[in-house]
This record gives sequence, structure tokens and C-alpha cells, in this order.
Amino acid sequence: MAKPIQSIERAAAVLRLLGGAGRPLALAELAAALDLPRPTAHGIVRTLCDEDLAGQDPSTGRYHLGDGLTRLGSAWDRHDLRSRAMNWADALAATTGCAVFLGVPEDRGVGLVHHVFRPDGTPQRLRTNAVQPLHATAWGLCLLAFAPVAARPPQEMERYTRRTVTTAAALADVLAETRRRGWAADAGGYEPDVGRVAVPVRSGGGLTVAALGIGAPLEELFGPGGRVRPDPLAALTSAAGEIAASLEAER
Repeated sequence: MAKPIQSIERAAAVLRLLGGAGRPLALAELAAALDLPRPTAHGIVRTLCDEDLAGQDPSTGRYHLGDGLTRLGSAWDRHDLRSRAMNWADALAATTGCAVFLGVPEDRGVGLVHHVFRPDGTPQRLRTNAVQPLHATAWGLCLLAFAPVAARPPQEMERYTRRTVTTAAALADVLAETRRRGWAADAGGYEPDVGRVAVPVRSGGGLTVAALGIGAPLEELFGPGGRVRPDPLAALTSAAGEIAASLEAER
């Protein structure tokens, strides 16, 4: 049996103490209550402050619980995510020639919070606010692989095309491969002859809050042997990193 991690135990004890005190506490009080050296207590509480799990009153220097605790278990607001992603999504569409989608977990599906049309002028239908299946789309598979607590597949997986994943065993294999390589793909799993690729968008601590994806005719995204073309994948990965950086800067 693995031993408890002492630093996490101590951080949890600090949070319990701050939550139960009924008032802000001085560093000396924290250290004495937990029988910790003051430098150790200071390092713990400063880290908690950096993560917004604790806060410090600038006038007294005393510590209290942070606003970040109220957001535990909650995803970023979808409108905030969309506003953070818009510029990068537009640039990604221009660079790759693909449609761009930003998806979040919603009602055992993936809710599309942003959609940029392919810049080729072909007739397209806006998919913003649509909910698509997790098991049949690249962005859904991405969320299942990297945000498994928030995204849960339906008990029955509907077949949309002959390439749709419809069994638990097949889905487990796809998700394992997705985690191994760091991105998800569907080669016509939701719409015939349409390919999609998606990567996770991560917030603080590496938490996946959304999936950023691109879609185009199969032959534009997938080369010989069904391999994803490297240039659009590289552009997609870069854009997701830039969006993640903007989310981290907002913390």
C-alpha cells in the first residue's frame, strides 16, 4: 500500500484549519496549530495562495480560504472559454484551411461553444451550441480520454457511419491510443468522408477544460495509411497551447 504524501496531508490540514477557524489566521497561528516550522507553513500556504485555494489579507497579512475552492469541480464558463479561444481559432482556420471547433462536456455529449467555418467558401452550417456524440467525434474522444470525470460515454453508442466506434472494448482501445499520442482523431466516424482531429485545452495544473479540433474532407487531414497530416496537427497543437496560456494568465 502506498504511503500518504506528507506535503499533501499538510496542505489539506492547512485548508481545514483555515476553513474551521471562523476568522483569518496569522502565519504563526498556522505553524503552531499544525506543529510546523514557520518556513514550512509559509511555503505551504503561499503555494495554496498561488493556486487560489487560500488568500492573504494585504492589510493584516492573515490567511483565509481562497475563491478557487468554490470553483473546484466546475469547468470554465463556456462564454469565457469562447472569448479566450476566438482569435486563435480564427487564425487556426486560416492556417490549416479547416473548420475549427471548441467543445466542452455537456449532457453526456460534447457541446460546441465555438465554430469557425473553413475559409474555402463552401456551403457550411454553423454548429455553435450543437451537442454532438462523445464516442463518434474527435473532440468527444479527446474529452473522454483527457477529461474522464466530466465526460462520460453513453451506455449505448449509436452507429453513425461504418467507422463509428460502438463497443466498450473498441472505445477503450481508441482512448488508450489517444492518451498515448496526445490527440484524438475520427476518420469519418460521425459524418462519412469528413475527418476530424482534436487536442486537449488545459487550464491550471494540466486540467483539461475543453477540446480544440479541426475538421475537413478526409483526404485533406489524413494521408496514406490513414495517418494524420503533420502540418495541420502541429498548427492545432500550437493553437491549443496558446489558448491554455491565456487561461493560465487569467488565474
